[in-house]
Amino acid sequence: MLVEDHRIVRDGVKTILERGAEFRVVGETDSADEAIQLCRRSAPHVVVMDVELPGLNGIDATVEILRHSPETKVVILSMHDTEEFILGALRAGARGFVLKKGSQHDLLDALRAVAQGGTWLSPQVSDKLMVRIQEGNFNPRPVPAPLQALSRRELQVMRLVAEGKTSKEIATLLDLGLQTVRSYRKTMMRKLRLNNVAGLTQLAVSTGLTTLRVEKSAAE
Repeated sequence: MLVEDHRIVRDGVKTILERGAEFRVVGETDSADEAIQLCRRSAPHVVVMDVELPGLNGIDATVEILRHSPETKVVILSMHDTEEFILGALRAGARGFVLKKGSQHDLLDALRAVAQGGTWLSPQVSDKLMVRIQEGNFNPRPVPAPLQALSRRELQVMRLVAEGKTSKEIATLLDLGLQTVRSYRKTMMRKLRLNNVAGLTQLAVSTGLTTLRVEKSAAE
């Protein structure tokens, strides 16, 4: 499955894949939310995922896809090689990270490796990680222990709730339905064993999820 919001890039990747008999494109979309729904229905072997998408980004989409379709493998295809994007993708469960400035052979090699249960990083990405490790500058910034039970999407919602955003505002910011946001809030509170927004805000501040402390609870 191809998830890319630039049609010309998506068409180019599709053309590369369909030249041979190794891979068959079973679905394509420019929306992360639609990709999640498609994966729930078809459970593709591999998803080629862009990072920067309208609404939900590719890293958060990876988390959601793997939650509902754990056998699916995700390969990130991105123009960015920053530590934030690389580590975010790997923490989310992606098995490959291919730079768009690489060659079509890089993409095919990554898909072959990941489809067979392995992993693959563009040489520039692995070099960057190696240099950071060797220089002692590698900072994985793990999720604080109290929040590790939450998905990336739930962490997003938690931060916004703690910063005083209403469910309607969060729905607009994250391009989600209002009932979906309320469901995330309910699940998040249950996982954290919290009963009110004040407690959630205190936890968000104490764990560094947000540095903004609000005086009043967010209205529903």
